[in-house]
Amino acid sequence: MRPGLVSITFRKLSPRQILDLCRANRLEVIEWGGDVHVPHGDKAVALEVGKLTRESGIAVAAYGSYYRLAASPGTGLDFADVLASAVALGSPAIRVWAGNRSSAESDAGWRQAVVDDAWRCADLAAEHGVAICYEYHGGTLTDNLESACELLAATEHPFIKTLWQPPHGIPLEKCLAELRTLAPRVHHIHTFHWWPDSGHRFPLRAGAERWSAYVAELRRLGCDPNLLLEFVREDDPAALVDDALCLRELLAPQI
Repeated sequence: MRPGLVSITFRKLSPRQILDLCRANRLEVIEWGGDVHVPHGDKAVALEVGKLTRESGIAVAAYGSYYRLAASPGTGLDFADVLASAVALGSPAIRVWAGNRSSAESDAGWRQAVVDDAWRCADLAAEHGVAICYEYHGGTLTDNLESACELLAATEHPFIKTLWQPPHGIPLEKCLAELRTLAPRVHHIHTFHWWPDSGHRFPLRAGAERWSAYVAELRRLGCDPNLLLEFVREDDPAALVDDALCLRELLAPQI
């Protein structure tokens, strides 16, 4: 497990500024966002950012796209453009969203449309050795464990993974049970501490006890996904310093 950063944490900063922050805070991997830093389909930018990242000694963990399965084709966002950017960036994985409807609002037909598009995209990405990873998020088919498991079971593809982040305000044991269930297919983890909901952002250190339990559970399971910081208090780069230190402490090798 390596510590890293999701670039959309600092949408107002340039890729070079973000890489400088990663180096200064000893963050080893990065997920580049497809909205600002590496726009979908702009291969020239993707090539340049990929080059800068490697020259900085940082690994690309994923391309954080805003492609929504079964929904984006109707909005003009072509997965081929997303894939082209990921390949130019040198990313091993692409974050995709499991549609644009919550599980409660999704009927069997919509679920099948998401599944079909996931298979299509994964087959295309696999030709380049790239995986697709479901964003674990509200308003999609991964908004709860049961629905996410149903989607993963319907897409048992070697190039389909999932992301994970602990739900806000949920008891630790329930989060650990969720993590245990998903761990075999988790690609990487978005790491932050909002409690009890998204309206209350806290330093990662305030949630260190919970995150320590997640790391211990992953080690017990023999899984080693990277943990990438996403969001900091007030989007302030200065807040990254202690969050990154806390994450490095959590991931420090056990003696």
